[in-house]
Amino acid sequence: MFCGSWSSLLETLPLPNIKWICPTAPQQPITLFGGFPSTAWFDVNELSENAIDDIEGLDAAAAYVASLLANEPPNIKLGVGGFSMGAAISLYSATCFALGKYENGSPYPAKLSAVVGLSGWLPCAKELISKIEGVNEAASRTASLPILLCHGKGDDVVAHKFGEKSANKLSSCGFQDTTFKSYSSLGHYTIPEEMNELCAWLTSKLGLEGTS
Repeated sequence: MFCGSWSSLLETLPLPNIKWICPTAPQQPITLFGGFPSTAWFDVNELSENAIDDIEGLDAAAAYVASLLANEPPNIKLGVGGFSMGAAISLYSATCFALGKYENGSPYPAKLSAVVGLSGWLPCAKELISKIEGVNEAASRTASLPILLCHGKGDDVVAHKFGEKSANKLSSCGFQDTTFKSYSSLGHYTIPEEMNELCAWLTSKLGLEGTS
């Protein structure tokens, strides 16, 4: 599950038996841009550890992504992934899956098998541990869900430290199969090395070896 502009790139990856669903975020006013409309999944007031999370927007975006997976056959593995804001929604979806519900209390319907976040961050991280500790089934869900985070040290939009701290937070919250990859010269974009890493990780975690 990546943004629409990624669709042509993803279709070229040598991954068998994968169906890509690539939605494009709607236009909405963004506080960070002085209220100027931009393509975005939710509102962002600032990119910092003290940022106020747009819970309503996060829930709406995660619910929309889950709705796109609702019509898939029950015997396939479902994954979500994204770049920048899309990565934030994917990681937020991972926490909703672990908790079994959105922040608004509505049940989270999708059973996720893989989550990918490129050049992004984990929203609502501060109280995540206490929330997960309060849900009986969360421990087994977090333990079984593989997550890949990739981030460039030269990222001047979403700082590398946010990606690294997000990975550490996920690990400390029980997401035991969390992988964080750093790229020394990478900015807020992707490179073939990162895509190769993504392919290898998906092949391993989704059991694609030997399929055609």
